Amino acid sequence: MEKQSNKTEKTYSEPTWEYEDVLLQRGYKSIAGIDEAGRGPLAGPVVAAAVILDREDEISGIKDSKKLSEKKRDFFYNEIMNSALSIGIGIVDELIIDSINIRNATHLAMKKAVENLSLKPDFLLIDAETLIDIEISQKAIIKGDSLCFSIAAASIIAKVKRDSLIAKYDNIYPGYGFSKHKGYGTKQHFENIRKYGILPIHRKTFLKNI
Repeated sequence: MEKQSNKTEKTYSEPTWEYEDVLLQRGYKSIAGIDEAGRGPLAGPVVAAAVILDREDEISGIKDSKKLSEKKRDFFYNEIMNSALSIGIGIVDELIIDSINIRNATHLAMKKAVENLSLKPDFLLIDAETLIDIEISQKAIIKGDSLCFSIAAASIIAKVKRDSLIAKYDNIYPGYGFSKHKGYGTKQHFENIRKYGILPIHRKTFLKNI
């Protein structure tokens, strides 16, 4: 598969089936798209999703989760959950993130997501990452969530799953506004940390200057 130039990548407005179709033509049958959510926040886990879609059951309108409203993400989340051949979720909490760093924790979450697929994949399409110690053919795609349909679907599953986990912290830690900022480093979040203190769910390595 030829590598696309950055100029070509920027012309894509929506993800396509190009990568999957090339692999299907080469004889691969179970192609999993993989992406994560929660790499940058100050609190909570990083969540990865692996999604094997049915090529004959196309869902129109899927995009990178960052380009969709919350309402649209929830809609497509349900569509994907109902139509995908297999979905795996991997969750790595803040304690492990602090222990092994966020990049390694992201890779671990992605591996867990693959392991939790009910259907064993024979090829992995991954957003911008390469997984080691995994005996499955793979391809890292820069901006894969904007270019590749399966990765875009995985980005939606990972994002909605993580947001639902973080929203629950509102009841456990009232006053921090987790349902609004989702753990990201917003002005409100930093102000609440300074006012109320660092919580057990905060990533301590992300808050060294507080």
